Amino acid sequence: MSDIAELERRISAALARIDAGIEGLAAMPPAAPEPGPTAIRDDAEIARLADELEAERTANAQLTERVRAIKEKQEGVVAGLETKVERLTGQMDAADAEIQRLKRLNEELSEANRALAAAAAAGVAEPELINRSMTSELEAMRAARSAEIAEMNEILAELKPLIGEVA
Repeated sequence: MSDIAELERRISAALARIDAGIEGLAAMPPAAPEPGPTAIRDDAEIARLADELEAERTANAQLTERVRAIKEKQEGVVAGLETKVERLTGQMDAADAEIQRLKRLNEELSEANRALAAAAAAGVAEPELINRSMTSELEAMRAARSAEIAEMNEILAELKPLIGEVA
């Protein structure tokens, strides 16, 4: 992109120099043409310079159009990437929340199992500890299932555009 901008700057500078040269020639008082090949050579030189100027203007217009097309394409790509980043950020936030929930539930399960093991070692069977342990394990399993569903949804979200391209 910077190469195109540099080329465009150089062409614009060349066009400005050519314009200045032509304006300088046009501003000069017309000299009495001397009969002979010199007058023809000056007219031919002016015509050649005018043709070169027109060629440079055409090239500049083409480069400007290419720059515009590249810029539009780049803006489209950037917009698509921004949308994808937003979607992936949302998925990451959801996955992070689910991971935090899993960590909390696993900690509760570990605590309940430690209490249950301590009660079993003491020879005391406490139904409340068994119930709390089972509830924690059930919640951990639900959280794991929820995390798996979230992961499957992420995979499906990535596959949908690919499936759409094939169809």
